[in-house]
Amino acid sequence: MGEFWPVPDVLAYLAGHWRVTRSVRDLASGAEGEFTGSTVFEAREDGGLLHRESGTFVWQGVARPAERTLRFLPGPDGTADVRFADGRPFHDLDLTSGRHVADHPCAADLYRGEFTALDADHWHTVWRVRGPAKDLVLRTGYAREA
Repeated sequence: MGEFWPVPDVLAYLAGHWRVTRSVRDLASGAEGEFTGSTVFEAREDGGLLHRESGTFVWQGVARPAERTLRFLPGPDGTADVRFADGRPFHDLDLTSGRHVADHPCAADLYRGEFTALDADHWHTVWRVRGPAKDLVLRTGYAREA
C-alpha cells in the first residue's frame, strides 16, 4: 500500500460517522487551537451527502461549541462538488488517486486544501490559508466510527 489510498466513489467512501481532530495554528501570531468532535455524512435525496460537524473548539485556552454544515453533491466519475450550507460553491473533491488539492478564494485570502485518503477508515486534510487577513494552517484527521 502506498501513501495514498485511491477512492473510486468519494460519496460512498465518506458516508457515515467519523471522529474528528483538528489543529489550528496562526502562523502570524503563533496562537494555536484544537477542535475535537464528530462528523456525520448523511444521504440526501439528490444523491449527495449532508456533512454535519460538531464538537468543541479550544482557542488559546477558551473552549467553545463549534459546528458547520456542508453539502457534498455528486460530481462526475465518483467525484463531489462541495458547497456551503447556503449553496455557495466551496471546492471540488476528487479522491480517485487518493489525493486531491483544491483552492477556495475567500475575499482577498486564498484557502488551499490538500485531501488525502489513507485507508478505508482514515483520511485527512490540510488547509493552508494565506492573505492579508489570515495566515493559518488547519490539519484535520478523520477516523471512521464503527
